[in-house]
Amino acid sequence: MDSVEAWARAEGFAYRFLDDSLFDRLPDGAASKLMPRPPMAADLARLLLAREVLAEGADRAVWLDADSFVFAPDRLILPDAPYAFGREVWVQPNGDGRLRVFRNVHNAFCLFGVGNPVLDFLIEAATRIALRLDGPASPQLLGPKLLTALHNIVGFPLIETAGAASPLVLRDLAAGGGPALDKLRAEPPAPAVLNLCASLVGRESDGVAVDEALIETAMAALAEGAL
Repeated sequence: MDSVEAWARAEGFAYRFLDDSLFDRLPDGAASKLMPRPPMAADLARLLLAREVLAEGADRAVWLDADSFVFAPDRLILPDAPYAFGREVWVQPNGDGRLRVFRNVHNAFCLFGVGNPVLDFLIEAATRIALRLDGPASPQLLGPKLLTALHNIVGFPLIETAGAASPLVLRDLAAGGGPALDKLRAEPPAPAVLNLCASLVGRESDGVAVDEALIETAMAALAEGAL
């Protein structure tokens, strides 16, 4: 979070940190469905917050997840677009164990400008999906899955340098190199900010035990120019 605040202030932006008061914006019907699913609740709440900030008079609202690390601020340049989302280059094994790169759209980094044509639509779509939830659902349903599906049809503006580190990439960063990190490096442009997937802390994913020490070691490598 320090890296995000430093980048924002260097760019001359106002900076605001929100705790769980973020969820106070959820409408009652959606809140009852989403609060047991915090990632999905945050996906809708960030959209409502962006609309609120724009209504207060901001030119643009830029959101970064709390586990986003800006390690190359000179490469983090916002596009001249009314809205944009991050580009996730996700490295993980496919069915036969070989590494595969998945290129998705994510909302760990997103921006919305005044008069943009998609924010109200996304709020309406996410709310309607939330109200229909009656069973298990992917934590990414209202965020990356929805955005990637829409992007594949309409083509959203993207912030190509705003990415995400999969557990295998985190492990390679911490180890000083490896095949997953090589895969990420082969996908230009080089990222300037990575979401570090702190929601996986305490779990094993793709054979990687994700913990705070792993993330901190990966951050140190990024700060030293690993990407």
